[in-house]
Amino acid sequence: MGVLVDSPKEGFGSSWGGLKSLVRRKQVDSAHSKRLGHHQLAKELTVPHLIAIGVGSTIGAGVYILVGTVAREHAGPALTFSFLIAGIAAALSAFCYAELASRCPSAGSAYHYSYICVGESVAWLIGWALILEYTVGGAAVARGISPNLALLFGGENSLPFFLARQYIPGLDVVVDPCAAILVFIVTGLLCVGIKESTLAQAIVTTANVCAMIFVIVVGSYLGYKTGWVGYELPTGYFPFGADGMLAGSATVFFAYIGFDSVASTAEEVKNPQRDLPLGIATALSICCGLYMLVSVVIVGLVPYYAMDPDTPISSAFASHGMQWAAYIITIGAFTALCSTLMGSMLPQPRILMAMARDGLLPSFFSDVNKSSQVPVKGTLTTGIVAATLSFVMDVSQLAGMVSVGTLLAFTMVAISVLILRYVPPDEVPFPSSLQESIDSVTLRYSTQVISGKTPEISSSGDSSLPLLGGKNVAVEKQEAQADWTLNEENRRKVAGWTIMLLCVGAFGLTFAASNLWIPGFIRLTCCGVGGVLLMSGLIVLTLIDQDDARHNFGHTGGFICPFVPLLPIACILINVYLLINLGAATWARVSVWLLIGSVVYVFYGRSHSSLLDAVYVPAAHADEIYRTSASGDVLA
Repeated sequence: MGVLVDSPKEGFGSSWGGLKSLVRRKQVDSAHSKRLGHHQLAKELTVPHLIAIGVGSTIGAGVYILVGTVAREHAGPALTFSFLIAGIAAALSAFCYAELASRCPSAGSAYHYSYICVGESVAWLIGWALILEYTVGGAAVARGISPNLALLFGGENSLPFFLARQYIPGLDVVVDPCAAILVFIVTGLLCVGIKESTLAQAIVTTANVCAMIFVIVVGSYLGYKTGWVGYELPTGYFPFGADGMLAGSATVFFAYIGFDSVASTAEEVKNPQRDLPLGIATALSICCGLYMLVSVVIVGLVPYYAMDPDTPISSAFASHGMQWAAYIITIGAFTALCSTLMGSMLPQPRILMAMARDGLLPSFFSDVNKSSQVPVKGTLTTGIVAATLSFVMDVSQLAGMVSVGTLLAFTMVAISVLILRYVPPDEVPFPSSLQESIDSVTLRYSTQVISGKTPEISSSGDSSLPLLGGKNVAVEKQEAQADWTLNEENRRKVAGWTIMLLCVGAFGLTFAASNLWIPGFIRLTCCGVGGVLLMSGLIVLTLIDQDDARHNFGHTGGFICPFVPLLPIACILINVYLLINLGAATWARVSVWLLIGSVVYVFYGRSHSSLLDAVYVPAAHADEIYRTSASGDVLA
């Protein structure tokens, strides 16, 4: 009997099978596939919850420092435009996330999307990088809370002994009990339930937003009263020129990182097709608006060159005789850090759970508590690791590694949108336990020969030849026109190669443009070739049709990313540029982590993947196979 596709079991048996295992893709979770047996997370979240998660994860205490640093060194009074440009750049990634989150509303975020659209090996590296991001990010945020808390108690060394940092001479480390305790508190909240932890985050985030509103309202009054002295400068509004403003936007771009935490909760959203795009868009809009208004006020109160780089907002109010405002601003910074800590620790257990569901990590992480309906084991593991790191070491030097994971995820999400639109997966995996249903559907299609048209099956063996029923006039006509027309198979090939060359062009252009040590001729050549590949790719993808299968990919009826292919290509270019400019030291540390991840994948994930024995069938026949399996009661 024939098979729907030629899909041998993928293991270590042959070099080709081993290579195919790197690019095998999983199916979008659906009502059918969920019957195959995973405990689902509680669907409790609505738009207000998602806004609280997005704003709380994005607005950290860094904004209270960035305003002074970027204004002094890069943008001057044009800082507001730097925040606006960075917000627009972040919105490009948000558009891509919104479409994929509404189409594929399962835990895992960028890892999940990459697994569906790109392949297993790339998805593993994205998931592995996100684990690093959330672990180091959570520890770094927790480590920064105790100094701000100390200011509320009256000074740097005013915390109670059991909370204060202590130096251990024998180990040459400074331990931070306060950071570890806060991590454990957040871990406990996350274990109680998603609705309860989100409510707590909403309360803390509200306090932070109120502090920022205080800065905006009272600062506006002071600026109006004093005549906005910060804008009355002989150097004008752009003292560092347009280049300085753009350099400032590249710096403050990282102040917008955090909205991807919303996508990680997709499985817990009541109406993901509507609520996820609204939650992401609203959270990002609120953050951008607050950032811009705060920057407008602060650069107007004090000339940019006179700002305190460490405490720009507090010192700006103090210069107008409002020293007491420092307490409100400190409360804002403290609550911002607490909210960001919750936002950093929320996604990681869900990433671990998604990877464990797919067999790439031990099943320990995929367990969902029956009462709270959250991955308690993964949450406790995350909390213990983050608490240990924050207690024993200062991870601020590893902060750049957090940005690598985020930017890699942003880049892969943009690539996934292009793949979804132009070359969506036309085959989906089924477990071998459904072989009886697959054979039944195979037999049904193999006995149907429509006049002038072959059935929609995919097979690379000779078993497909009898299905042609002799010479096919339609095929002959298609072959005769192949020299001037772009049929579906060729269109997919052209689109696939174009997307790959686009990525190569983006890397070549940004790498050559960012590294001045490269000899001039080579640098110009690389920039030229990269630019040509980018423009050619944009033109080709604009001229050829998008795949019709995109209309039925995943869960339909949600948000559709606009301006494709221009918007995802711009997103890829921006994120690759930021990645390359993170520095050699950061990349050296990240490379070690990714190398460790590659070893784990080769020796564990690859051989334990849930797709190891999968049988791939045309996506058009998936629903029929599920119906056959349900009626025949042959589900695993």
